[in-house]
Amino acid sequence: MLPCASCLPGSLLLWALLLLLLGSASPQDSEEPDSYTECTDGYEWDPDSQHCRDIDECRYRYCQHRCVNLPGSFRCQCEPGFQLGPNNRSCVDVNECDMGAPCEQRCFNSYGTFLCRCHQGYELHRDGFSCSDIDECSYSSYLCQYRCVNEPGRFSCHCPQGYQLLATRLCQDIDECESGAHQCSEAQTCVNFHGGYRCVDTNRCVEPYVQVSDNRCLCPASNPLCREQPSSIVHRYMTITSERSVPADVFQIQATSVYPGAYNAFQIRAGNSQGDFYIRQINNVSAMLVLARPVTGPREYVLDLEMVTMNSLMSYRASSVLRLTVFVGAYTF
Repeated sequence: MLPCASCLPGSLLLWALLLLLLGSASPQDSEEPDSYTECTDGYEWDPDSQHCRDIDECRYRYCQHRCVNLPGSFRCQCEPGFQLGPNNRSCVDVNECDMGAPCEQRCFNSYGTFLCRCHQGYELHRDGFSCSDIDECSYSSYLCQYRCVNEPGRFSCHCPQGYQLLATRLCQDIDECESGAHQCSEAQTCVNFHGGYRCVDTNRCVEPYVQVSDNRCLCPASNPLCREQPSSIVHRYMTITSERSVPADVFQIQATSVYPGAYNAFQIRAGNSQGDFYIRQINNVSAMLVLARPVTGPREYVLDLEMVTMNSLMSYRASSVLRLTVFVGAYTF
């Protein structure tokens, strides 16, 4: 209620009117904020511009990784391989392996990233994700004794016909005679050699010789045709591998009968036209057949190893032959 003009002295009336005019002339100034608290969240009062200005929350490092300032607010972001935690400020590792990481075979999660790895027998491609088969056979010629076959993620060793795989890399001859996997008749004997077998007649005696036991033929002294022939022929068989180191002792000859005063000499009577073998006499009753040169199979030798028995006092001379068939395998194993 304004004071009564007629009730006030002249000077007081003048001051009252002045205050009333000043108050009504600037109503907005009375509403000016006096502090930043009157700005909305995310803003503060700027006394210079007399306006509310955005607060840069990122300067306070609220975020663990990256902070993006926004008008009146801010947003936290994480580096690749991480995601925002429940508080929207911290970052937690992302398990990319559980989220469809592009690894072809194996995935290993690590802090902030992941690694692709390959199964045994594969190698990681340059792209870091896909896997390529390793051709183990191209790395070495010694992985397999005979043949290496590359397969996806692995390799396998194969052996030639007549052999079987021993362990994983070696080849072993199949003894068809012992296993019964042969086709020899009852009148034949199965002879095994490296990589195969041979069926030979049980009776290999040729006139004038007669069979007296298995593999032994005798030339009767009563037969005139036997006078210039060895008194007996014994059949034996053996097998050797190709490219064998030389010189190599391969077969020992042993006299079965010893006569007082007799001297025995050993020689290769036939079958050694190329000189691949020679005889080394050990003593009066034994000698060794020696392979002189490397031989390559498959090949077959039929060697007549002769033992000549002599007695000069009695003017006695006789001979017997061991007919040795040597099978040379096609391979070095």
